[in-house]
Amino acid sequence: QVQLVESGGGLVPAGGSLRLSCAASGRTFTNRMGWFCQDARREREFVSSIISGGRVVYADSVRGRFTISKDNVQNTVFLQMNSLKPEDTAYYYCAAAITNFGSWQYWGQGTKVTVSS
Repeated sequence: QVQLVESGGGLVPAGGSLRLSCAASGRTFTNRMGWFCQDARREREFVSSIISGGRVVYADSVRGRFTISKDNVQNTVFLQMNSLKPEDTAYYYCAAAITNFGSWQYWGQGTKVTVSS
């Protein structure tokens, strides 16, 4: 089992920045970690992912504004969110998977990001 705990959410004005963190514990070897977002208007959506070799993927809506990174020593993945927009407002969930492709096996509880206009 892998336990994921997110932190770093909060309220920021449009144009501001936040840095989300996700600490993994338990079975900490996961090939892939990522972030998803969800709010009342939409289903859970992919935001970004990083695999053990360092390859990263971003959703079109965040590319150029968000940066994902991972500290392999501390088993923590980060999401640096810059130039935030009101439409980025959502709960952000950390996810982890044993494989490089396919479904995600583990999920965090989420952290709320609110961007005011």
